[in-house]
Amino acid sequence: MSTNLLQKLVSIQNEFGGIEPSVIVSIANEYSVPVSEVRAIIDFYHFLSDKKNADYHFYFSNNIIDKMAHSDLLVLQLGERLNSIIQQDPSRVCLDETSCIGLADHAPAALVNGRPLPALNPQSIEEVAELVALGRPLDHWPAHLFQVRTRICRRSWLLNMSLPPGESLLSWQTKGSATILQELQASQLRGRGGAGFATALKWRSCEEQHSGEKYVICNADEGEPGTFKDRVMLSEHSDWLWEGMTLCAATVGASKGFLYLRAEYAYLLPQLETSLQVRRDTGWLGAALKERLGFEFDIQIVLGAGAYICGEESALLESLEGKRGIPRIRPPFPTISGYLRQPTVVNNVETFIHAAAIISKGSDSFLQLGTTQSKGTQLLSISGDCQRPGVYEYAFGETVEQILSDCGADEVQAVQIGGPSGRLLGPQSFHLTLGYEALGGSGSLMIFNHRRSLIEVVNNFTNFFAFESCGFCTPCRVGTALNQRMLTRLHLKQLRQHEIQLLEESVRLMQNSSHCGLGQSAGNSILNLLHDFPETVEQLLNTIGDDNEARLVQALQPAVQLRKS
Repeated sequence: MSTNLLQKLVSIQNEFGGIEPSVIVSIANEYSVPVSEVRAIIDFYHFLSDKKNADYHFYFSNNIIDKMAHSDLLVLQLGERLNSIIQQDPSRVCLDETSCIGLADHAPAALVNGRPLPALNPQSIEEVAELVALGRPLDHWPAHLFQVRTRICRRSWLLNMSLPPGESLLSWQTKGSATILQELQASQLRGRGGAGFATALKWRSCEEQHSGEKYVICNADEGEPGTFKDRVMLSEHSDWLWEGMTLCAATVGASKGFLYLRAEYAYLLPQLETSLQVRRDTGWLGAALKERLGFEFDIQIVLGAGAYICGEESALLESLEGKRGIPRIRPPFPTISGYLRQPTVVNNVETFIHAAAIISKGSDSFLQLGTTQSKGTQLLSISGDCQRPGVYEYAFGETVEQILSDCGADEVQAVQIGGPSGRLLGPQSFHLTLGYEALGGSGSLMIFNHRRSLIEVVNNFTNFFAFESCGFCTPCRVGTALNQRMLTRLHLKQLRQHEIQLLEESVRLMQNSSHCGLGQSAGNSILNLLHDFPETVEQLLNTIGDDNEARLVQALQPAVQLRKS
């Protein structure tokens, strides 16, 4: 089936380090698709290539948090140490960079042949360089180089509980789907991926469809820079996720589930597959479920191939079907026409886990936490200029100020909440509280003290969106590139005062006209910089010759108004 096409390419890439032209032709024949389609898919995903990877292929994270931790210096150090090897045989080593790899709590970090290298420093870079020079296989590298420590710094309602396998499923068996949906609705659980859609409403919409097979999909394409909470939950509590997905399947009547795992988390695959098999062996997944609970449901893990846009649920569905991750036009929504155009529930890791916990333990204690419109707790990925980066669980309603105090952040100039597509807040806004009505629902907080350049921060975000735009729609494709050029000029003190208005108009156009959420939110931090940090912007403007330029702009206003009319 063509739905396996992307996974076929990922498998070949991982096994052979690249997809040669002759293999591309062979795959096109196997799947009865044009060669151009296979090439288009390879070109779309960052971690697919028609050229063979080097023996040691390093991807350093270029997230702003890694940059602040001097990742650029470490890349230079490694490059200098390995320069002679690279010059003699470029096929041995490649030093590359990529967008955030989900290790901002261990910055600076990198991947080597898909394996994580967290918390790098000059000493570990020397060790890595020596191992590469010796030609040592990764399996024989010291384990401490790959060790990603779990940093859960604050626990509340969710992380303090015990969730035995099958507890929520036995509750479904006793109560039935209608009651489960009522309890989820009463809990007011909303999606924890950022959009905040009511979970019960989504599940109910899928349950009410009576044609075709149904699917349950977990979106673990955690690509928002600075976010890593789902990585931690997958590492520490994967069984809770399987419980939530299976509960959803029982409730809506689905028989097949997928975990869409971002390529940067491929190193988690062995332990996740083991965890799934334990569920099957103990009767809580697969064919054994039919004997125990009267329905059959199993979960398959599918690897992404490196595309931030696939975090958007309809783009994820396209990718899952083996195609480029181009967002769909909606409606119809996935609960009516999702994977293979069949009814599908798509939620993220934290949402499925919260759902299982609510049904297992009841919603009373959950409802006692939070605000009127935002009930319960939320997991936050906290990184940057603080003493204790990691995952924190807070009830909605907590202030940004209190969170900064808890993680040991001093002399804070700004925080970016919700990742680059979220909001850049200054101290005047630290009284704001977590919640969908105030700061949205995405669980990321990046901290910047007064030694940081905010224009460098926003420029990093702008470069990220320009790189990750799928190129489908003109407002995003052109707009992100235009924003990138103008932010770079501002950074170099080349931008004029009147061009600030043009920059803002570009962002507004993207917000109103882009095809999906990437383009609509790509300029949020730019607007925050312009409106909430005007002194920072004014110090960077090029004021040489402003009087002459202002007169020229004024003289051209009639022509500008005529064009707009």
